[in-house]
Amino acid sequence: MSVTMGKKTPNCLLLLLALSELARCSAAMVFWTAVVEKSYLNSNNETVDKYCECGVYGRNSPLDKASGIVMLPKGDPKGCGPGPVYSRNSSSPPWIALVKRGNCTFSEKILAAKRQGAAGVVVYNVDDSGNSTTHMSHSDADDIVAIMVGNIQGVEIVRLVANGTDVQLLIDVGSPHGPWMESYWLYFLSIAFFIVTAASITYFVFISANRLYSLTRHKHAERRLKSEAKRAIAKLQLRKLKKEDEEITNDIYMCAVCIESYKPSEVVTVLTCNHIFHKACIEPWLLERRTCPMCKCDILKALGVEDDTKEHVSAELPPDVTVITVTATEPIYEVPLNDPASPDPERHHHRYDNRAFEGDSEAARG
Repeated sequence: MSVTMGKKTPNCLLLLLALSELARCSAAMVFWTAVVEKSYLNSNNETVDKYCECGVYGRNSPLDKASGIVMLPKGDPKGCGPGPVYSRNSSSPPWIALVKRGNCTFSEKILAAKRQGAAGVVVYNVDDSGNSTTHMSHSDADDIVAIMVGNIQGVEIVRLVANGTDVQLLIDVGSPHGPWMESYWLYFLSIAFFIVTAASITYFVFISANRLYSLTRHKHAERRLKSEAKRAIAKLQLRKLKKEDEEITNDIYMCAVCIESYKPSEVVTVLTCNHIFHKACIEPWLLERRTCPMCKCDILKALGVEDDTKEHVSAELPPDVTVITVTATEPIYEVPLNDPASPDPERHHHRYDNRAFEGDSEAARG
């Protein structure tokens, strides 16, 4: 058992490692969209609310909400540089940095806004990219909400802010996307799961039924053999030992089951092989093993108890037929040696299909 467990343990560890690696790769391919809601007053002093699920959370961004008034970098719209980039140095009231992609890494842009107290960072894509986005990576700035939107969305907000309009921005978590989230993958995984589950259940049912069938047959066979053993035990000779019996007077005689010497008036059982044992000792032994403890003689065969159970097998064979099997380089032939029911004397003249046997037969007759 320890050897089996030792072989299974490395396999289980490899399976766990493979599953964890698969889960890690799958998680890396999944990205979350961001819901972007902007609110501002137009020239007619009317509130305009626009809503779209058009952003993508960065790989290292927490999946959380962020809201505030939009702030643009003072000079370079790409928000790069170690110094103060925005005209705000506090986080009250909350504000959201809106910067353009390019010139420096995403981490540098996000850290520049974080140093000055931004509640979140929105990076819009480069010119002529439409509304396309990317799953940006910013491992050095992983504790602030950061999303990317398309160039068209970003430029629209930049124009409003540049014209002196206060734009209130709300960022909220959207939905997950990726190869494992697409509909066809869900269909494929559902079908695969159904097939694997059905195959596992079928295999389990087959194995269980096979084991149950084998166990039932074994129990039936055990019950039949015990019943036959009881019939055989009932046919065995019993003796009550006397003082003058050799088994009492000679110390070499003892019961091989309990390893005790015989005493007067004890009842012993005489097996078909003439070995004797205490009746109380040998009967449980014979019920389980059905053989003599000393010479292994089978009491069922010796008493002919098994003949009743094999009558149907003997009935299928013709009476008094002996069969030999001749083997050589030629095919195998089964030749009946005697058939008393046949009056034809030619049937008793045996011809062999193996020439070596024919030669031996002629030499013997000569």
